[in-house]
Amino acid sequence: MSRPSVRTARPDDRRFVLETAARLAEFGPPPWRTREEIVEGEVRTLNNWFDRPRPDTEILIAVDDRGERLGFAMMESPTDYFRRTQHGHVAILAVAASAQGRGAGGALLRAADDWSRSRGFAWVTLNVFHGNMHAREVYAHSGYLPETLRYFKPLD
Repeated sequence: MSRPSVRTARPDDRRFVLETAARLAEFGPPPWRTREEIVEGEVRTLNNWFDRPRPDTEILIAVDDRGERLGFAMMESPTDYFRRTQHGHVAILAVAASAQGRGAGGALLRAADDWSRSRGFAWVTLNVFHGNMHAREVYAHSGYLPETLRYFKPLD
């Protein structure tokens, strides 16, 4: 099997992207978040992109040599709080259940690096839920290091 390739999303990718986004809460979210709110938030963001794409964002699609869609990553270019410069940011990344272990996640992370470099950015970031150990291992294997931890305190 060949290594997955990555291309820019097209309008006909919407259904795949939205269906794959349903996997984003499978890891078991923290008790103050429901699976539904996580998926709904991600789907809302993805639908907004398909409806009104912006030049500073892009959805990347991993495909195999037959063109089968394997996963996607949504890229953004926010401004860093400390340095006040833009950088690449993997806003959302998901791999289809049928593609798990086939290299799609790694291909998407390499494409995120390339996307960021092509815009002249010096680094790329992403966020991950603390309890999503599988994703954290994938990111660490790809060279990502933890930088900050966001703490959450539910109020009555």
